Amino acid sequence: MKKFNLFNEIIVANKSEILTAINTAKLFGINIRGEVCHEPFSDKDIFIFKGQHENKQVSALTPPVKPSIESLLGKNYQIVEDDDRVLIKAFGNWQELIAINTPNASYDDTTADGVAEFSNKDLEDIGWHVTEFDVTYRELVEVLEEKCEGTMLCIEQEEPYQFSGLGFLANDEDAKKVLYEYCQSVVKDKIANDEDFAKDNLTDDEEEAAEFFNAIN
Repeated sequence: MKKFNLFNEIIVANKSEILTAINTAKLFGINIRGEVCHEPFSDKDIFIFKGQHENKQVSALTPPVKPSIESLLGKNYQIVEDDDRVLIKAFGNWQELIAINTPNASYDDTTADGVAEFSNKDLEDIGWHVTEFDVTYRELVEVLEEKCEGTMLCIEQEEPYQFSGLGFLANDEDAKKVLYEYCQSVVKDKIANDEDFAKDNLTDDEEEAAEFFNAIN
């Protein structure tokens, strides 16, 4: 997986496309590739903005005022308009972006408690079973981030160290295969080499998990 660190990234979008979207007064988004998106949105889009401009009623004597891109996106964004491009830094709006993007995320690593579950049911079944063998979700996430395609939308800085992120797997079936094979190997090794998990000592839950991973001969 690749990190998309909002502390460092500048998103480049097309100014005319943004202005057209504003003038429709309909909901639109800007994804991390700088593409302007409209409903119905793809569940693979990762947004750095989602919103709409609402036309306010004014008196007949008051000429309408066209909203600026900066005023629409809000004070938490840093905006530079350069000819027909709009350069956007979005890290200041991180809390809002969590709410916007969490529904499509594969896992949430934005809290002090770390990753607690996967949104995909098959991945969650794997994670839930393997915890019986003292494997944490953090370990599982590290495997996915190393071996699978996808994007980690995050804010990360070194001094003082800060990290918060949402993980988006590109292919759930590929991730399922990678994670299952990893967990199967770990469970088999623990049953063979760790007295606490010897075959004859397994609890009912541990035995069920071992069977899930086809780890008992």
